[in-house]
Amino acid sequence: MTSPTRSDPIDATASTRPPFALSAACFVSNFDRFAITPMLVLVAAGLGAPLAATVTAASGYFLAYGLSQPVWGLLSDRFGRVRLMRATLLAGAAAGFASALMPNLALLVVTRIVAGACFGAVVPTSLTYVGDTVSARQRQRALSDLMAAMALGTALATAAGGLLAHLVDWRAVFAVPAACAAVCSVAMRGLPEPPRGAAAGVRAQLGRVLRNRWALLVFGLAFVEGAVLLGTMAFLASALEHHGVGAATAGLATAAYGVGVWVSSRLVKALSQRRPVWQLMTVGGTLMVLGYAVVAAQVTIATVTVTALLLGGGWSFLHSSLQTWATSLAPEARGTAVAFFAAALFVGSAAASSADGVLAERGSYPLLFGIAAVVAVPLTVAAVVGRRRCREPAD
Repeated sequence: MTSPTRSDPIDATASTRPPFALSAACFVSNFDRFAITPMLVLVAAGLGAPLAATVTAASGYFLAYGLSQPVWGLLSDRFGRVRLMRATLLAGAAAGFASALMPNLALLVVTRIVAGACFGAVVPTSLTYVGDTVSARQRQRALSDLMAAMALGTALATAAGGLLAHLVDWRAVFAVPAACAAVCSVAMRGLPEPPRGAAAGVRAQLGRVLRNRWALLVFGLAFVEGAVLLGTMAFLASALEHHGVGAATAGLATAAYGVGVWVSSRLVKALSQRRPVWQLMTVGGTLMVLGYAVVAAQVTIATVTVTALLLGGGWSFLHSSLQTWATSLAPEARGTAVAFFAAALFVGSAAASSADGVLAERGSYPLLFGIAAVVAVPLTVAAVVGRRRCREPAD
């Protein structure tokens, strides 16, 4: 009997629920990634820096998160998924504690960039782990469970993060996920490492992914999705604060995004066995367009809450479909493929957050959100058409 390779699930008949330690690590990674967005104004005030400059702490995090992905993908294919996640969780914890101690914006940006690079290994490697251990037919259901854990981290980051920064200090918001990351690294000691085939050279791994035209399409879609959703969504809280709403209240309003992701991920899990993926993508893209159209018309607590809920639904329906697609395109180099997917997503997010910072500084939030609504239309069309035409390799 031949030993399993990277393209062979460990046990296709086993439960599709991800291991608890894996879900916890994704929760912590998302908490750390989203915690800064509702407190950008507080950080700027605390460090005596302009908001447009302070946004660099968030955009730098996203950029490092994205650019580090190909490295993490290659390393996970060569050295193992669990080993990589444990090491980067510890390094991310160190960077998080350092962020809480930084006396000025320049040093804070540096530590947030390091944290982004380290935490950037967790979620894509977790997706790869699910790809290794769950059959293609059941994979979107398993990824929906993982997404629910991420949604909880996002919701608590945007709600509790802003509240903690308001009641205690914004520095505490960096220390909390750092401590949790260290605990997760220890808890993952018992997580079994998926079997891997003989490691190919870097050039061979990259070739398997970058010569796949469908993979290149998915990476392009991920870049635009990151710009439209993650990059622009980060300004929902600051839009409310621009209109006189406190940081804690703004954080609670944008926390509806996490609620939207959690609820809609349950729907995706139920529908993924009965509906074709392109239909799920259509629903997700439509929710994104509607969400940004609502807040482009008027920025209030009510409209931001509705928009956050709709964007959460868009993320669950569209993004989960894209990431499931990404895990199946190159089974023999799954870690590398998923890493490039995540890289495109977060580089797009960083590019948009940097560009949007200029509009936010001017208070041009209707224009900012209106552009996102318009761009979401061709994104959805391209995703749906591409997915309908693509025939995945056997997995």
